[in-house]
Amino acid sequence: MNTTEYIRLCLVKRGNLSVAELAEKTGQTRQNLSNKIQRNEWKQSELEKIAAALGAHLEIKFIDNETNEPII
Repeated sequence: MNTTEYIRLCLVKRGNLSVAELAEKTGQTRQNLSNKIQRNEWKQSELEKIAAALGAHLEIKFIDNETNEPII
């Protein structure tokens, strides 16, 4: 699952929020957010804003390919 697919899943889990609603909550235009979704290119700061808009926080982890466990 890529980042955009994950964001879309989170939108559904948070009550079927639309892209327009998420754009408003993150302080950007719907068109700008739609472009980012289409490109699937995200800055960490953008993901942090999306997480906050969804009432969550962002965690980024590297996961070992063999054990499927986080590398710490």
